[in-house]
Parts: sequence; structure tokens; C-alpha cells
Amino acid sequence: MKDLGLLFLRISSAILMMTHGLPKFQKLISGNFEFGDPIGIGAAPSLFLAVLGEFIFPILVIIGFKTRWATVPPIITMMVAAVIVHGADPFNVKEKAVLFLVAFISILMLGPGKYSLDKK
Repeated sequence: MKDLGLLFLRISSAILMMTHGLPKFQKLISGNFEFGDPIGIGAAPSLFLAVLGEFIFPILVIIGFKTRWATVPPIITMMVAAVIVHGADPFNVKEKAVLFLVAFISILMLGPGKYSLDKK
């Protein structure tokens, strides 16, 4: 059951994260680079990094490819969201970012389980 639990955690967390990353990905490919600049690197690079963390790397987490490494960009993205973007907001506003952060840190620590490309 442990491996099925890890599979469920990987797939559900990554799919839910991708629902937030897909609009950003669509914005990026349409050429609209209007986005916040929470870490001072510019709107376009910030959008690109958010797309990586919320859309591209979660795909790798779903299939279980380089899973531990693939959790790092979503973890960093959610740290920025929770601490910088929503740092002054009440907890209920930053709660979603914290929940994603906890889920991806758990995947990093536990690994992908046997139902993954990493274990094939």
C-alpha cells in the first residue's frame, strides 16, 4: 500500500499543481509576459520559472522520472509564493502554497515509490 500511496500523492499533487501552471503556460506561449516579479529578475523570467515549477516539472513527477530532482522547482516556486508573494497575507491566503510545499517536500523525502519510471 505504501507504493500506491506514493503514486496517489505524486499524481494528485502534480495534477492539482498543473491546474495553476496551465494558465501561466498558455500565457507564456501566447507571448503575454505580464507577470509579477517577486524576486527581482523581471516579469518574463519570473513567468518562465513559474511555468517550469507549476507545469513542466509536475509532469515529470506524475510519471516518476527523476522524481526527487523534479520536485525541487515546485518546492522553490511554492516557497516564493508562500513567503514572498503572500508573505504579508493572512494564513488562509497562503495556505494553498503551503499545502503544495508540504506535498512536494514529502515526495522529495519519500521518493517516487515502485510505480514510477525511476524504479523501472
